Amino acid sequence: MNDTPGWASPGSAPSEEQEPGTSTPTEPADPPVGKRPADQPAKNPQGPGPQWSPQQPPPGQWSAPTGPPNPGQAPPPPPGPGWGTRPPAGPGYGPTGPGGYGGYGAPGGWGGLPPAAKPGVIPLRPLGVGEILDGAVSTMRAYWRSVLGISLTVAVVVQVIVVLLQGLVLDESSTAALSDPSATIDEQLDAMGSALRNYGAIFLVSLVGTITATALLTAVTSRAVLGKPVTAGEAWRDARPQLVRLFGLILLLLLMVTAVAVVCVLPGALLSGAAGDALSAVGSIGSIIAAVSLLVRFSLAPPTLMLEKQGIKKAMARSAKLVRGSWWRVFGIQVLSLIIANIVAMIIAVPFALLGAALSPGGLSAFTSADTDLGWTYLVVSGIGAVIGSLITFPITAGVAVLLYVDQRIRREALDLDLARAAGVQGYGTPSSTTGSTTTGS
Repeated sequence: MNDTPGWASPGSAPSEEQEPGTSTPTEPADPPVGKRPADQPAKNPQGPGPQWSPQQPPPGQWSAPTGPPNPGQAPPPPPGPGWGTRPPAGPGYGPTGPGGYGGYGAPGGWGGLPPAAKPGVIPLRPLGVGEILDGAVSTMRAYWRSVLGISLTVAVVVQVIVVLLQGLVLDESSTAALSDPSATIDEQLDAMGSALRNYGAIFLVSLVGTITATALLTAVTSRAVLGKPVTAGEAWRDARPQLVRLFGLILLLLLMVTAVAVVCVLPGALLSGAAGDALSAVGSIGSIIAAVSLLVRFSLAPPTLMLEKQGIKKAMARSAKLVRGSWWRVFGIQVLSLIIANIVAMIIAVPFALLGAALSPGGLSAFTSADTDLGWTYLVVSGIGAVIGSLITFPITAGVAVLLYVDQRIRREALDLDLARAAGVQGYGTPSSTTGSTTTGS
């Protein structure tokens, strides 16, 4: 399949016998019989007659007479604008522009490309990076009730569970040996195990919340592309049948990444000495590269599973097919969206964390100490900051994933035609209106 959009020509190609911009002379027609002057012979298709001069001008160099018209005959009207000349080919137009051969003139003019239909938050054509990010933000603004309701509900539930785990179940003091230079190796290993258990439990709860929010916001963003609103209840009813499969998909991806990491790091861990350390370093780098490659390759599987109602295996195959040939583009857009979302979330969360530490018994000095329990005040205040940050990260990450999926299908499968029909755009898909749409084939 092509990764670049094919642009249909707005009109038929010029004739092969005549270059655009040249005027073909027209031979004067024979006057009607009875009106021909006596000294004007009739045309002889077989060649010049006896009354023709034996010396004729070379073929193709005949020009129309420029003398005064016959008495009583009106002069011919001057040629209208655009006749006999080809408009100048501006940037993006002409034989090599997106309009194909014959796509002359500025947009909206003669032969220009009509603007793409935009029934919702994005135009129905291949999207740029800025348009994908803007579409995610526009969905938040246009459908803020649904987006805010879903994100706030999920974020509050997740943070309540996390705060309860940190305050009642998880033992933060068991990780103090990690910052103690006098601790033995066994104490540091025990502290490391405790830290992994603590962060693993928090990560698992956060992952469940992120998957749930992504599933619900996928339904909202897909409707926003068509300009159709959806309530939080409708999004839940639409996403609920696929939630179990979505959890299975995410779990399978995590297992794949873990297996790749173990395979890459295990040989170095089995060796001892400098060779083992070097092999472990190489294996760690290789595991990161392999994990990122797999995650990007299957990054469009969640929106595929939710929107196409596919199974796990088919969703992963579809994602690999859509990403093929565009890996770096998909990787760059997703990394950019994650950076933007997390920077905004940190800008919001860090002041709340500092405020919670300042209100705690130990003050700000306890914030930098690993063996100090900051207490419930810190957990509650920092949890509020995390909830507010999630109101930004959830919609952006889910929206970018859905719009990337839509963009890749527009580029490869001309999904814009189906979206336009689903949105009720009149006349979209006819030859006169698909000038700017994609017509790529497989």
